[in-house]
Amino acid sequence: MKILFLCGSAEPGKDGVGDYTRRLCGELIRQGHEAQILSLCDKQAISFMSLTQIIEDTPVLVRRVPLAISTKQRVALAQDVLKKEAPDWISLQFVPYSFHPKGLPFWLPGFLKEVKGKHKWHIMFHELWIGIERSSSFKNKLIGLVQKQLIRKIKNSVEPEVLHTQAKIYQYYLSKINIKTDYLPLFGNVSVTATKNRNSKQLVFVVFGTIHDNAPFQDFIIDLKKDMQGTDKEIKFFFIGLNGDLLSSWTSILDQYDIRFELQGASSEEKISEVLLNANYGISSTPYKISDKSGVLAAMREHHLAIINVAKPWVDRDNITVLFSDIVHYQKGNLPLNKFSETANNSLSAVCSIFLKSISNN
Repeated sequence: MKILFLCGSAEPGKDGVGDYTRRLCGELIRQGHEAQILSLCDKQAISFMSLTQIIEDTPVLVRRVPLAISTKQRVALAQDVLKKEAPDWISLQFVPYSFHPKGLPFWLPGFLKEVKGKHKWHIMFHELWIGIERSSSFKNKLIGLVQKQLIRKIKNSVEPEVLHTQAKIYQYYLSKINIKTDYLPLFGNVSVTATKNRNSKQLVFVVFGTIHDNAPFQDFIIDLKKDMQGTDKEIKFFFIGLNGDLLSSWTSILDQYDIRFELQGASSEEKISEVLLNANYGISSTPYKISDKSGVLAAMREHHLAIINVAKPWVDRDNITVLFSDIVHYQKGNLPLNKFSETANNSLSAVCSIFLKSISNN
């Protein structure tokens, strides 16, 4: 099978969806298929370029269309690629802000309609519209209404055979505008390369990636200290990746309660895998209901970490119920450290197989 993926940008490490698409392409190639990337609004490309990117020892052909060209030129370049490659499927990896800096890609429905060929269409909704959170500003809700209309137009312009999303909450809100999607779990962008070598005398927690605001971290630490009273295990935290501006507020709480920590900062994929694999628990501050859209959390799942969600309350417009059996949703005064279900197999190869099965049936 021959699949062409459309995304926004494809600079390694600079675009989460681009990194996701590259890993998926690599796995498809290893499973015997042809897969390529065409980035349509590449922020790092100065001119149109065709190059090979290596992911997990697998070469992936990537064509990059610069952001700063006209829609007419974009159509012409895309059409040239389609004529040359004649894919069986085109997969649009959709995030509104990948295709327009303000998240309003008015050009996209018309562009997709002009892309001619014998291919079938697939859409993966990585993001929807803003303003789903009940406390969103009026401005964000207004922008969200426009983005919602654009999503309808994009869907209608290509009439996709298969539609996916990685978030249960997105499935619900897409269904409200008559767009039925199948659930395609998210794999992480960190391959499992390390060897497990845990210290049995330590209880290790890892915080990977951005720390989100208003998480009840101090309450969590108070409950954790109470829970660990009478045990001989030392609590230790690792912070790895780009944790953001709130890092110091979390480390000051750990200092206050005499808990050791290490700051790893931006690290190689191999180092991240080593830290994740040798921790006991992963801490996620992404709001619980949208946990399954987090690439960081997906990486924790791939490394079979028990995950504790320590996040601010987040209420969507309809306040629907979303549950994850392998994530403990921390609530003040209730820290069940041992109540975890087996982590689902959301490895790259497993997700790739689900994707292939979906498109093979159509």
